[in-house]
Amino acid sequence: MANAAKYLELAEQLATYIREECEPGDRFPKVADLALQHGVAPNTASRAVQTLKEQGLLSGKPGGSTWVRVPPVQSVRRNTRYQTEKDLVLQPEEQRRSTGVAELDTGIRLASMHESDVHLDVVPAPADVAEALELTEGSLVLRRTSTRRHRRGAGVSKSVSYMPHDLASRNPDLFDKSKEPWPGGAQHQLHTVGVEVGRIEDHLTATMPTDTEIEEQDIPPAVPVIRVRKVTYSTTGQIVEIADIPLPADRVKLVYVTELEPWNG
Repeated sequence: MANAAKYLELAEQLATYIREECEPGDRFPKVADLALQHGVAPNTASRAVQTLKEQGLLSGKPGGSTWVRVPPVQSVRRNTRYQTEKDLVLQPEEQRRSTGVAELDTGIRLASMHESDVHLDVVPAPADVAEALELTEGSLVLRRTSTRRHRRGAGVSKSVSYMPHDLASRNPDLFDKSKEPWPGGAQHQLHTVGVEVGRIEDHLTATMPTDTEIEEQDIPPAVPVIRVRKVTYSTTGQIVEIADIPLPADRVKLVYVTELEPWNG
């Protein structure tokens, strides 16, 4: 009990130090230096640092460098975003370029992002994606991997989408990275290949993050990831795009609005 009280007491002292004297991204003292400075055992200092990582105040792998965490962007993801995106499809490019649903989620304009990148490649569809898109094994898809980082040193936000290659090939611009970020988003891309979106389904699951996700997205210990598989259907009922969106649970609020028809309509 005494040891537990000691590392928690040290964690509280260090938390005060972080809040009052440190800036996001600052390097944090090594465990050995903390132990000497505060007159505690290295194990006590290590447990205190781990506690601060769990609280989201510090980042870094065990045994490696530790730094003051850059707070993640808090976002609110609403299902009504899809109608907002569809409404933009037929608007002039200037309006589509100035308003994006991802920016509405976070309140941060794309131009203010520290880093924004889209990687485009043509790959055989992963087995689960091929099945969902009703493609034969080995069929090609256009894979679009989007990453954004709001501040230097922050974790990234990420999404990966898949469109059947035969469909995407109707518009060569979809393979041109210089056209990114695409004004109007995925629904406008589909519009350029003759598809009107009829409905979108979000399939949600939750798991613990992978090691890669922990590092890339700067996810604290014990924080799960809400996994959104976004399935886009045309007005004829065909699945035209699959997107996988991992959302660390410490930085997102999901809001789903369901309009109900009145009994006496």
